[in-house]
Amino acid sequence: MNKRSKRYKNSFNRLSNVKHNLDSAVEILNGFDPVKFDESVEISISLGVDPKQSSQAVRGTVNLPHGSGKEIKVLVFTEKPEEALSVGADYAGLSDLISKVKSGWTEFDVALSTTNSMKDVRTVARILGPRGLMPTPKAGTVTDDLETAIKEVKAGRVEFKMDKTGSLAVLVGKRSFDLRKLQDNAEAALNAVKLSRPDGFKGKFITGAYLSSTMSPSIALEVNNLN
Repeated sequence: MNKRSKRYKNSFNRLSNVKHNLDSAVEILNGFDPVKFDESVEISISLGVDPKQSSQAVRGTVNLPHGSGKEIKVLVFTEKPEEALSVGADYAGLSDLISKVKSGWTEFDVALSTTNSMKDVRTVARILGPRGLMPTPKAGTVTDDLETAIKEVKAGRVEFKMDKTGSLAVLVGKRSFDLRKLQDNAEAALNAVKLSRPDGFKGKFITGAYLSSTMSPSIALEVNNLN
């Protein structure tokens, strides 16, 4: 048995079929055998909506109170790249960046766009959309207040979006985080998803939730209080 499978099995054996509250789940995750890198931690959520219905699409953002622990590369589509670069953008431009994206370049984590630039940005929607990188007003990534938007993204604003199966995942930090900070971030993420419930949706919105790190088993969370 290789080291990875042995470590995973050791962690898996510590789990039970019981669903845990968040503070208990964070403690269990912290007790799993560590790896040689700082794993990302995320919450995976299954939703009761119909993903085929556009009116039930779920998408939003959460400002993690203690940041994501990840260095975020921000691209800004704008006709005034110097201004965007001066307030923290890693890449800025319009026609030049659109050409790079069309050639397959997506080496950034978040894309922002000014309002006037969106008519040009839509030409790469088929490339950015499937990667979760397309700027949208709902996610707060179409804005003319670039300084605030860039600051929030780099400080820990994380976007989430439902996939075709009715599930989504939210990054909530790193294994190296203090347990209290990791729990605070996870609570913020769960609340943000809860508040993204589509208007008029009837039924159980969150049907399942799991906490895990990059190399760990998933820990089932109690979700009744989220509905």
